[in-house]
Amino acid sequence: MENLLRPLIVVGGSVVLTLVIGWATDFLLRKADERHHETPLWGLLRRGRIPYQLLLCAALLRGSYDEAQLLESRREGIGQALTLVLIGSAAWLVIRIASAIVETSYTRYANARAHRDPARVRRVRTQVTLIMRVVSAIVGVVAAASMLLTFPAFRAAGASLLASAGILGIVAGVAAQSTLSNMFAGFQIAFGDMVRIGDTVVVDGEWGTVEEITLTFLTVRTWDERRITMPVSYFTSKPFENWSRGTPQMTGTVFWHLDHTAPVDAMREKLRDILRQCPAWDGRAYDLSVTDTTPNTMQVRALVTAKDADDIWTVRVTVREQMVGWLADEHPYALPRVNTADAILPPSQSQNGHRPSQDGVPHQRRFHGSTRPER
Repeated sequence: MENLLRPLIVVGGSVVLTLVIGWATDFLLRKADERHHETPLWGLLRRGRIPYQLLLCAALLRGSYDEAQLLESRREGIGQALTLVLIGSAAWLVIRIASAIVETSYTRYANARAHRDPARVRRVRTQVTLIMRVVSAIVGVVAAASMLLTFPAFRAAGASLLASAGILGIVAGVAAQSTLSNMFAGFQIAFGDMVRIGDTVVVDGEWGTVEEITLTFLTVRTWDERRITMPVSYFTSKPFENWSRGTPQMTGTVFWHLDHTAPVDAMREKLRDILRQCPAWDGRAYDLSVTDTTPNTMQVRALVTAKDADDIWTVRVTVREQMVGWLADEHPYALPRVNTADAILPPSQSQNGHRPSQDGVPHQRRFHGSTRPER
């Protein structure tokens, strides 16, 4: 009877004690979160309740397993498994606690500077994200190494591995040259302030917003909801446009190809009226000028301003659409047309400068959709 009750008491007591301590800790964190709304730390710490309870249970079982006298033939294997669970759950808990502390610090910083310096906030967010990835990687490597060292065979092979570490390091460095270059490029992006999470960029002709930055790759979300994943080394070796550098304000252009008779002055007034009714225009400046001419048309350019890249797109398409509609309704002659004319033959094949037709009447030249007799 004692041999049956002892394992139940030890194992069941460890599980029950783990659940009680875990519930009590979560209750205290929840109460602290309700009292301190100014900081999200206590709420974020609650994310670690699963690895916390797993750590408690593994520690209690590992410490009391000898007293349970359960499966004596498998004693070493079970003890080894509990040790591995203990190390893994401890690493998991450390990552969760570090993440909660870092995210709390960033949230306080962002709330204090979000309106005064949004570019700086995006830069800190990028750095914090990459730092947390590095911390997670380091903790994971240390935990994995600790797990391996619990096996006697790996401890015995440690000396030979250290002796060949130099050669292995060289081979690994050559084999992982691309990966290492991307990792160093990730640090350069994070602390060099080249590109940040939330920046509007143009890469290979694609316009989008930086959505994620890791140590090896960067994800850009385009305007049509596509995701472009690129190695971070691209941004340190090739040119790209970053529309969020400095102030987010932007100036955009709209072009029209019109007839030479287009009413430019009236178009300036219409541009002003369109912008006054466009909420995306920031009211800083606008202009309309003739920038080029060809034998058939002239090029008219409008300059408009907006507070960011999204609004400048809205202003441009609004101005383009409404101006073309206004010209088609009020000044249709200003729209470009195709000029056509009959070919002029050499004087030897013409009569008094005219090319006779079959009925003896000179051919006429077609101009802007109408006919005009040749002189």
